[in-house]
Amino acid sequence: MARDILVTSALPYANGSIHLGHLVEYIQTDVWVRFQKLRGNRCIYVCADDAHGTPIMLKARDMGIEPEQLIADVGAEHKQDFDDFLIGFDNYHSTHSDENRELASEIYTRLDKAGHIARRTISQAFDEEKQMFLPDRFIRGECPKCGSPEQYGDACEVCGATYQPTELKNPVSVLSGATPVERDSEHYFFQLADFEKFLHDWTRSDHLQDAVTRKLDEWFTAGLKDWDISRDAPYFGFKIPGTDDKYFYVWLDAPIGYMASFLNLCKQRQAQGEELDFDTFWKADSDAELYHFIGKDIVYFHALFWPAMLKGAGYRTPTAIHAHGFLTVNGEKMSKSRGTFIKARTWLKHLPAEFLRYYFTAKMSGKVEDLDLNLDDFRSRINSDLVGKYVNIASRCANFITKRFDGELAGTLDNPELFQRFAAAADEIVEHYEQRRFAQAIRQIMALADEANAYVAERAPWQVAKEDGREDELQRICTTALNLFAQLTIYLKPVLPETAARAEAFLQVDELQWADLDTPLTGHEIARFKPLLRRVEQPAIDKMIAASQEDLAAKAAPQDTAEPEPEAPKKAAEKPAPKAAETGADSDTIEIGDFAKIDLRVARIEAADHVEGADKLLRLTLDVGALGKKQVFAGIKSAYEPSQLEGRLTVMVANLAPRKMRFGLSEGMVLAAGDSPRILSPDEGAKPGDKVK
Repeated sequence: MARDILVTSALPYANGSIHLGHLVEYIQTDVWVRFQKLRGNRCIYVCADDAHGTPIMLKARDMGIEPEQLIADVGAEHKQDFDDFLIGFDNYHSTHSDENRELASEIYTRLDKAGHIARRTISQAFDEEKQMFLPDRFIRGECPKCGSPEQYGDACEVCGATYQPTELKNPVSVLSGATPVERDSEHYFFQLADFEKFLHDWTRSDHLQDAVTRKLDEWFTAGLKDWDISRDAPYFGFKIPGTDDKYFYVWLDAPIGYMASFLNLCKQRQAQGEELDFDTFWKADSDAELYHFIGKDIVYFHALFWPAMLKGAGYRTPTAIHAHGFLTVNGEKMSKSRGTFIKARTWLKHLPAEFLRYYFTAKMSGKVEDLDLNLDDFRSRINSDLVGKYVNIASRCANFITKRFDGELAGTLDNPELFQRFAAAADEIVEHYEQRRFAQAIRQIMALADEANAYVAERAPWQVAKEDGREDELQRICTTALNLFAQLTIYLKPVLPETAARAEAFLQVDELQWADLDTPLTGHEIARFKPLLRRVEQPAIDKMIAASQEDLAAKAAPQDTAEPEPEAPKKAAEKPAPKAAETGADSDTIEIGDFAKIDLRVARIEAADHVEGADKLLRLTLDVGALGKKQVFAGIKSAYEPSQLEGRLTVMVANLAPRKMRFGLSEGMVLAAGDSPRILSPDEGAKPGDKVK
């Protein structure tokens, strides 16, 4: 039976561009949604720009435009970036909308009538130079709990504590640098503690990942505090009903934007004569499923305030909230100076969107883990997996069908058992996709691609084509290979929707669905094959990095372009001669006999695990063919999550003397390169136990 599913991603703030860090979330969500639709479920994906708050008001003022113009311009830019990264929203809206105003007022009124809103006078930070009360994020100072400097006025990014802005030590205004003064103002509070028992039970069910539940325990232990949901004028947002100068804090109406975007979609569909009912998905006893995909930095709002607001206002609560980690590039935080703070548009000018979609998907585990975009690994994986494995199947066999058989596939398969085995893999792949274990799904799909290529290599259609009397056999071999390619296309379609569409055009079929996995294409005419994907070349990556650095330089360039006065030349300080490694000079040479003493073998990583108490090590279980299984401790933890390694081939020193460590016996060494060590991998066709010569 088809499921009714509503899915949201966190709302991007409407005062800046989309960058690759944002796209971790939207790609993850979109792949999951496309998978659900491919399976035949009614899955609806909505989002919106988060368009309220002081930062937007101030930025618009600096630009000399109205906030409405700013959010309209940024919203259009965001939508174009998402479209070009193939993020398939069913509706993309704005929190500055009639629907959101209506729902925010309704939810607030219901909470107020139920006694969950308190009013009291508080002392608040005020910037006398700017003549305005300062929002939490416009004050910085020392955390009152742990003393960490440069923390915002609402929460410490070091120890995770939450507090009032007035509790900060040595606070300064971000706007003027002045020390804020305190002024009294009446504020409105949502009494979160009214829902402590409900939240305690709700957060311990299947709604959250275990890591998120453990994090929330810290807040339960500290006690749930009242949440300040009002802000004083001047402020860009919705006025609180019954007031003249009080506005809803942006975090109150932002998650309501999920509901508002869906309500807007319902109105659109109903105007088109389609049935889509708001209450079916949002009423308290709804049977529909509701999923939020968010970053780990906004768990507090989504896993405590949001379900409590919904519960108190008589609406349903989420089926689950899926949190993810942050993005690093080459093992480090994104950096503007290094050119690794990459905007979505900059990527698109140099590299295809689907390549990033595939790489992110191939590294996502469904856990609250950071994801690293290693640009060397990215190039290698795209070229190996997508070009060298997946597309290679079709490119090796299609021309035989078009040239020898006028594009007609055979009426039967050469190896129907292999086709059925590919179809039978669907159960495990479905479970991986469903649980957001995308990396495991991709590993299994690529293992099938390896099988398909091995089949083609074994049956060697290029050799069969040279021999008389084997025409029917040639047609069946190529038909089987292209059917395996079609099955792989279905498995990869949530990740590579554009490539899948090109493959469907080549195969001359309607849009492939999950249900088509069991139905072979036989006696069917295909089109002439055209390259579906092209390899990633290093110059494209280099140009993207350079463009990101140029963006930074353009922003940092002074307005005065006059040439500066030349400085007197300075005498260079004497430096010691560089070492050979620094200059790239040859190290000491060895004889061939020395090299022959090292037994290098291809090994398959059967299992990889964290090592308790070790900061740098992963425990690898290696299959070395005839040499059996070996355990190796490798200092590569900074570069990989264990799930990324399982099933991969690498090279190990097999005759290194075993070393007893406090974690266990290490029976060799895997080869790796770089400061953030990346393992070396042999080319396609190598097998565990092969000797490296």
